[in-house]
Amino acid sequence: MDRIRLRGVRAYGRHGTEAHERKHRQLFVVDLDAEIDLRPAAASDDLANTLNYAALHRRLVRIVSTTSYALLERLAGRLLDEVFADNRVARAELTVSKPEILAGATPSVTLARDNPRHEPAE
Repeated sequence: MDRIRLRGVRAYGRHGTEAHERKHRQLFVVDLDAEIDLRPAAASDDLANTLNYAALHRRLVRIVSTTSYALLERLAGRLLDEVFADNRVARAELTVSKPEILAGATPSVTLARDNPRHEPAE
């Protein structure tokens, strides 16, 4: 399966279990690997036949910056739902990192899932 990668999506949001994490915006970094059949796009040179990563980037940033969850797991799940809104995506792996919360350590959560809405290209 072909793959589109989107690395280092940076957005500020209010996610965490502690009150101060939800009061003050913090940096979150999202990395995505989306498996999708890219043969139609390669043959047509048409953006409509592929995953528009610029539009997806905007949607991921919007979710991080406008929602608030206690757990990175929940945030990652919501972001993955957004990726899976495109039923051409067969599978995705998404990592959410919170680089500024622990001194010298970066916690992250990675979800790897099949898209339940996937419809293979004909």
